[in-house]
Amino acid sequence: MARAAVKARERKREKLVAKYAAKRARLKAEGDYIGLDKLPRNASPVRLHNRCKLTGRPKGYMRKFGISRVTFREMASAGKIPGVTKASW
Repeated sequence: MARAAVKARERKREKLVAKYAAKRARLKAEGDYIGLDKLPRNASPVRLHNRCKLTGRPKGYMRKFGISRVTFREMASAGKIPGVTKASW
């Protein structure tokens, strides 16, 4: 489980990226690279890292579900994810 501070920092970055998305797109379209330099560093979408929404685990992230593979397996086995069953053939 990731520390609470790490998860909070990632949420803060997500908010900052969303806040400056329109301005960043406009500046890029205009070719104003000096204006882009003046934006906060954490407003860049490149600095975001996908993390599990429940545990904060940074690796093994499954985009479709927004959780890590470990959490996915636990929830799928418990029947908490609709439409997901254990394979058997």
